[in-house]
Amino acid sequence: MRQAQVTRNTLETQISVNLDLDGTGKSALNTGIPFLDHMLDQIARHGLIDLEITAKGDLHIDAHHTVEDIGITFGQTFAQAVGDKKGLRRYGHAYVPLDEALSRVVIDLSGRPGLALNIDFVRARIGDFDVDLINEFFQGFTNHALITLHIDNLSGKNAHHQAETVFKALGRALRMAIEHDPGAVGIIPSTKGTL
Repeated sequence: MRQAQVTRNTLETQISVNLDLDGTGKSALNTGIPFLDHMLDQIARHGLIDLEITAKGDLHIDAHHTVEDIGITFGQTFAQAVGDKKGLRRYGHAYVPLDEALSRVVIDLSGRPGLALNIDFVRARIGDFDVDLINEFFQGFTNHALITLHIDNLSGKNAHHQAETVFKALGRALRMAIEHDPGAVGIIPSTKGTL
């Protein structure tokens, strides 16, 4: 079973993540940040993973610590759930449009954290959500999931659409990367023999 649960408690946040990589796309999200809940739901639905996240953070200051720590905890949970990566495809990619917006996400379950994030948001806030925090989420996730992640928003005139295409594409790319490869059963997809 490719499932994991991680709890992270700091002086700034208390976060719990439950993840099932072989789910059906169900989510139960209560981060205290409605826009982030909406984006995390896109990962679950389009990745066909079951995802539960509860978070309490110092939102009276701002959302920075909460968003970053959710990324960290989600990454830790993903790394545990994916295991040794035997028999997996390893690489995944997706292009996702939403009206005028288009994004591409490419992932490698490399064991090496690396993030290339290219989004020129058309405005600084989506409702009350500071778009700078999207970078914090993905940096935390990438570092702790131990993946290489390339994110490119190729077009968009609506910041909500830009963000949503990125999160949907991440879900789709993850879905591809964690799929079992019938031609590589029991094999770690690396010439090094480890990831």
